[in-house]
Amino acid sequence: MDLSFLLSHASHVLSTELTAELAGLGITPRASCVLSAAQAGERTQIQLAEICELDKTTMVVTIDELEKAGLVERQTSATDRRARIIVVTELGRKVHASAKDVVSRVHEDVLAALPDGEREGFVAGLTRLVEGRLSTPVACQRPPRRRM
Repeated sequence: MDLSFLLSHASHVLSTELTAELAGLGITPRASCVLSAAQAGERTQIQLAEICELDKTTMVVTIDELEKAGLVERQTSATDRRARIIVVTELGRKVHASAKDVVSRVHEDVLAALPDGEREGFVAGLTRLVEGRLSTPVACQRPPRRRM
């Protein structure tokens, strides 16, 4: 068993399916993540990038796309005039609500492929790995490129 291949393949196939399903709403999984994080409170682009694990350039492109679609607005922070707060518009809240439904449906469908008795244990084990042993990549000279 090649654990790296299994996790990578599962992640790639799930990401591809989510990308296809969310395309109907005009957004990507990355944009969905940013919308979700931006709705949770007053956050800057840099804070959202950290939450969604995006580099600065990717974050700027994502916010530009969301802003062009009318889903978010950049507003000047009340506490730091240099910082831009990302505010989700009314349309953005509607798209995000639909996206949450799509993501939940896809996740439920994927987990339904497992027998009832294995689903909860699978998610609990994977969560434990991601929050523990696999929470932070080790430093290496040529880190692998992340798919997103």
